[in-house]
Amino acid sequence: MNATFMKWSACAAFLTSLSYAQEIDTLKVTNLKEVVVSDTKFEQQKEKSGKIIDVISAKDLEARKGQSVAQVLNQVAGLEINGSNSAAGKNLEYYIRGGRSRQVLIVIDGNPVNDATSIASIYDLRLLPVEQIEKIEVLKGSSSVLYGSGAATGVISITTKKASKKGLSGTAYFNVGTQNTTEKTNLYGQEFNQGFAINAKTSKFNFNTALNSTEVDGISEAKGTNFERDPFSRINLNQKIGFKASDKLNVESFVNYDKFRSSYDAGAFQDSEFNKYTADQVRVGLKPQYKYNKGEIYLNTAFANLERYYDSYSTWTMSLDEIYYKSRTVNADLVNKLEVSEGIHLITGVQSQFMDMYQTGAWGEVDNRATKFNVIDPYFTAVYNSDFGLNVNAGARLNIHSEYGSNLVYNVNPSFYLEDYKLRVLSSFSTAYITPTLYQLYSAYGNLDLKPEEDKTVEVGFEKGFFDNKFVINAVGFYREEVNKIDFISLNVAPWGQYQNIEDKINAKGIESNFTYVPFEKIKVTANYTFTQVETNVSQLQLIPKHKINAGFDYAVTPKLTWTAQYQYTDDKIDLFYNSSSFSNDEVVLKSYQTIHSTLSYKLNKHVSFFGNVTNLLDIDFTEKYGYSTRGRNFKLGLNLQF
Repeated sequence: MNATFMKWSACAAFLTSLSYAQEIDTLKVTNLKEVVVSDTKFEQQKEKSGKIIDVISAKDLEARKGQSVAQVLNQVAGLEINGSNSAAGKNLEYYIRGGRSRQVLIVIDGNPVNDATSIASIYDLRLLPVEQIEKIEVLKGSSSVLYGSGAATGVISITTKKASKKGLSGTAYFNVGTQNTTEKTNLYGQEFNQGFAINAKTSKFNFNTALNSTEVDGISEAKGTNFERDPFSRINLNQKIGFKASDKLNVESFVNYDKFRSSYDAGAFQDSEFNKYTADQVRVGLKPQYKYNKGEIYLNTAFANLERYYDSYSTWTMSLDEIYYKSRTVNADLVNKLEVSEGIHLITGVQSQFMDMYQTGAWGEVDNRATKFNVIDPYFTAVYNSDFGLNVNAGARLNIHSEYGSNLVYNVNPSFYLEDYKLRVLSSFSTAYITPTLYQLYSAYGNLDLKPEEDKTVEVGFEKGFFDNKFVINAVGFYREEVNKIDFISLNVAPWGQYQNIEDKINAKGIESNFTYVPFEKIKVTANYTFTQVETNVSQLQLIPKHKINAGFDYAVTPKLTWTAQYQYTDDKIDLFYNSSSFSNDEVVLKSYQTIHSTLSYKLNKHVSFFGNVTNLLDIDFTEKYGYSTRGRNFKLGLNLQF
C-alpha cells in the first residue's frame, strides 16, 4: 500500500504542474468565422448568427479527457448540471436560465431525444459516453420555433463521430480511475473505461463503428457512514453509415444501442442494498439530403425504443417491488433551405413527433394504447445577411398537438456585425410552448386538466474581439417570464400528490459572459461567469446557484506535452428536503464551493498517447444535492491508440 500510495502521490504532484496533451494548434483562438448549426439547422458562419452559441469542439473534449459528458457541460456558461460530481449512477438534472430539466431539449445528430416515461421527458445523458461525441453546441434561450415543445430555455445539440479521413483507420482506449469521497479514500482502480472505433471513408462511402463500455464500483449514492458502494455499468454501440450518391445527394444512417445498470439508494441519507435500475435503449435513423441550385433539403428521421426496469424495496410492504417502463418515440423533420436572393434565405419545415408510454408493476398500470400523443408542426425561419453587417433571423411555428390543439410560437432575432471592429451586437425576443409530459398526464399522479406552460424571453448582448481576436469577450443579458408552471403538489388524500399548474408568474433574469485570451500560440486562457436570479417561490429556485464562475488554462509545454486545468466556483443553492416527521418540504441551503481539475497527456507518437487527470484536486467537501454523496479527489490514467 505504501508503494502504491507513493506512486499516486507522485502522479498527483506531477498533474498539478502539468497536464493534458494535444497538438499546439488546439490552443489557437476560435475566431468569429467558426461554423455553427444549431440556430438555423444549417451551417453558417458564427459572426452571422444572432446568438451566442457555446461550442465544445473535439479538441476541447480532448483537453478534458477523463471527464463525463455531464462534467464537461457543467463548465458551460449558463448551464448547471446537478449530479455531475456525484455517484456515477446518480440521476442528472439540467438548469438553464432559471428553468428546469423539462425546458431543456437535447438533440443528437439533429434528432430530439427524450424519455417519454420520465416525469420531465428528458434524455438521460448518463446513457452517452463522451468518447462517441465529435462536437456539442449549447444554444441558450427559447428555441421552440426551430425545435418545438421543450426547447424553452435551451438546446444541447450533440454531434457524434463519423469517419473523417479517407482509408481505413481506428482508435482504441483504456483508462482506470479511483472512486473516492472526501471521507473515504482508496488508491486503487474502481472505474474502468474502454472502447474502440473502426472507420473507413472513400469518395462515395463512409462508416464508423464504435463500442464503449464502463464499469464502476462506485461510491454510495446516499450520504452516510458505512453505506455500501453503488456500482454502475454501461455499454454503448453506435454504427453510422454514409453514402454519397452524387455531389447533390447524400444519405446518412445510424443504429445505436445503449444499456446501463446501476444500484441506487432509498433517498437522502438512506442506504439500500436491494434497489437496482436498468435502462435499455435502441435508436435508429435515416437522413437523406439533397442539394439543388439555390438550396438544399433533408429529411431527418429517427425511432427510439427505451425500456427501464426498477427493483425498489418498499418499507411499507417489506418486499421488493418491480416496476417496468417502456416508451417509443418517432421523429420526422423535413427541412428545406432556399436562397431567395443574395443574402436572403428561407428555411421551411414540417416536423412530426409521436410518443407513447407503458407502465406496469407496483406503482400502477398505464396502457400505451391510450397514453400517447402526436404532434405535427409546420414552421419557417427567414434569414437575412446584409453586406453591411445587419443580420436578421425571424420565424414562427404552429404547434398542432393531438391533445392541446394549435398554438403559435415565434421569434425575432436581429444582430449587427462590424467587421472592422470585430464587434457583434445582438438581441432577440422569442416565445415557447411546453405541453405536459405523458407522465404528468397519465401516471398515478397525473392530471388531465393540466394547461401547457408558456414562456417569453428577451435578450441583448454583444461579442467583441481585440488584438486580432487574441482576446474575445461576449456577454448576454436575459429576462424570461413563465406562466402555468407544472409542479407536484402534495395532497392529504390518495394518491397523496398530483401535478398541477402554479398560478404565480415566474420571472428569471441574468447575465452570461465568456472570455477567451490567447496571448501566445501555446497558451489559452478561458473564463465565464453566470448570474441567475429567479423571482418566485422556493421550489423554482431549487438547485440553481445565483453566481457561477468557470476558468480554464491550456498550455502546450512542447509539441507533445500539454497541461490543462479547470477551476469552478458555485454559489449557495437552495434545496428542498422532505421531512417525514412534519410531512413537509423543508428548505436547506447548500453552501458554496470551489473545485479544481487538472489533466496531463503525452503524445508518444502518432499512434500512442497517454493521459492522466485529477478531479477535485483540493479534495473539497461539498454538496450537490442534500443527503447525497459527492466525489472527493480522484485520479484517472489512460492509454489511447490510433491505427
